[in-house]
Amino acid sequence: MSSPSAGFIPQLRQASRQMVRELGFMHSTLAATDYSPSAVHALLEIGQGNALTAGDLVTLLGLEKSSVSRLVRKLVEAGEIREQADAQDARSKRLHLTAQGRQTLSGIDRFAQAQVAAALVHLSADQQLCASTGIADYARALRAVRLGEAPEPPACWSIARGYRPGVIGRIAEMHACYYAARAGFGQAFESLVAADMAELMGRLHNPRNQVWVALQGERIVGSIAIDGEGADGEAILRCFILDDSARGQGLGRRLLVEALGFCDQWGFTATRLWTFKGLDAARTLYEQQGFVLVQEQVGEQWGAAVTEQCFVRARRAEHAGTR
Repeated sequence: MSSPSAGFIPQLRQASRQMVRELGFMHSTLAATDYSPSAVHALLEIGQGNALTAGDLVTLLGLEKSSVSRLVRKLVEAGEIREQADAQDARSKRLHLTAQGRQTLSGIDRFAQAQVAAALVHLSADQQLCASTGIADYARALRAVRLGEAPEPPACWSIARGYRPGVIGRIAEMHACYYAARAGFGQAFESLVAADMAELMGRLHNPRNQVWVALQGERIVGSIAIDGEGADGEAILRCFILDDSARGQGLGRRLLVEALGFCDQWGFTATRLWTFKGLDAARTLYEQQGFVLVQEQVGEQWGAAVTEQCFVRARRAEHAGTR
């Protein structure tokens, strides 16, 4: 695992303090209820339906056994939860929400959903993704430290070239999941991606066409493709996507550099790609590699109206005579 940069530590501490304050954890009650933050979190965990015990809450909430015992007793007396003997172990009691507890949880969820949704309005689609994955990763790391768990070994990433079984379906899946969450695209978009990829895979016998995948072990976690049969000798960059689990590893840059190196070797007159407005991190990556925005238009064929953007990268002079 990489050692932390000294500059990250004060930034994360400051951000953590601010989040605690902005989410309301400095108050005696939380989420528009009359309950403490620990009680609200207990209701949220019990409400997952996993029939937790008080011992499970000790681990999940990071509290002392005595504190959890008092917390459970208070929620039982308030009519929010009930205890039920475990069929396999009569000494163990499983915790369940009552009808009142489910109503209370519903109110907590509505409050939290509105709070998070209001904050996300201030972030671009890429910033929303970074916030979601970054906070989740940091929370997992903090929990691992508290429980004394060893750091996970670094993932084994690699880039592979050419068709492999499952690539069409996996690329369609990654696109569908990403754009459903960020643009509201549905079945029509997934079907279109799958059809386009199937058509391109059928033309890989032409050496001017190629596909690359990023792998975690043997699992496909990213892709990029070059369609070298564009008009006027251009190449079309297609199907550039990363699974959420693969972001922040530099794999997107590696895939893009690999594909553009292929374009330079073939000496295409230009490399063109279409994307959507609002994907700021991807746009920065494109522009760093020489792409320039040349066109914008509203498109509705994806299942939701978006502003489509066309970027073009001119042929590199040193490769003008290649092939």
